[in-house]
Amino acid sequence: MMITKAAEAYHEKMFPDYQSSFLETDPEFITLFDNFAFDTVINQADFDNKTRMQVILAVLIGCQSLAEYKAMLPAALNFGVSPIVVKEIIYQAVAYLGIGRVYPFLIATNDILTEKGIALPLANQATVTEKTRLSDGEAAQIAIFGEEMKGFAQSGPKLSRHINQWLTENCFGDYYTRTGLDLKQRELLTACFLLAQGGCEPQLIAHFKANIRLGNDPEFLVTMISQCIPYIGYPRSLNALRCLTEAEMNE
Repeated sequence: MMITKAAEAYHEKMFPDYQSSFLETDPEFITLFDNFAFDTVINQADFDNKTRMQVILAVLIGCQSLAEYKAMLPAALNFGVSPIVVKEIIYQAVAYLGIGRVYPFLIATNDILTEKGIALPLANQATVTEKTRLSDGEAAQIAIFGEEMKGFAQSGPKLSRHINQWLTENCFGDYYTRTGLDLKQRELLTACFLLAQGGCEPQLIAHFKANIRLGNDPEFLVTMISQCIPYIGYPRSLNALRCLTEAEMNE
């Protein structure tokens, strides 16, 4: 077997003039991987390169693959993913993975952007104030999940009600209201964080429902999951498909 012309061409777009050391150490493996990831998968369905690269970055954060993230971030930039979008992916990941798992990716992102001559910090993307983050967060929840989210911050058992408030004002108020990504894009990336880390099936089902409600239809979501397979493997991808089926049935 040889690396296909289509895989070679896509690899060249991602990494101009770069020759992988795996061609010397693991030629059989790199042929199998490149032909699958950069020919079969990308040609499975129509999926624009910017969205594909955003999805890949999100699932790499979700599955904690720092080395592959460092390799793929320059490719994402080469395909036109803006530094602001990259940073928004990183920031929103904190709400779904926690700073303990996202911190190394933030450091790596800053290092790569700096190496490429991109001045930091980037332009401010915040739209809320301390006084509006709760109400604006609730507005985002309602826009994503529906009117049943009205009053969510004040709901639930008294002992843990503060966590519902934090979800509204922090997860949705602080992050979802930022510019750089719209709600439809943010929900897609949230699904990526959840499916890649695993063990979040109830939340993934809820966010697949939200994706469908916002216009990321099931066919599009199946294509998104398909793009993830080379990076997160089959078990978590198949789990994601099962969650999507359940979301469709209960939507």
